Amino acid sequence: MSPEERAVEARRARFGTLPERVAFTDMVEERPPADRPTGTYDPDGSSVRFSCLAADLGL
Repeated sequence: MSPEERAVEARRARFGTLPERVAFTDMVEERPPADRPTGTYDPDGSSVRFSCLAADLGL
């Protein structure tokens, strides 16, 4: 057995093999949109729509 083959065997014994590849379609989950009223005030969601450094600093 050559030194390269020994190195390959040692590496395989230490680390094993990579896991099987996961298809993109198996990683995606589609959900229907949430039934939230859009006209109500949501303090957590308002920061998503409005971002201004001056407003954050209180200027």
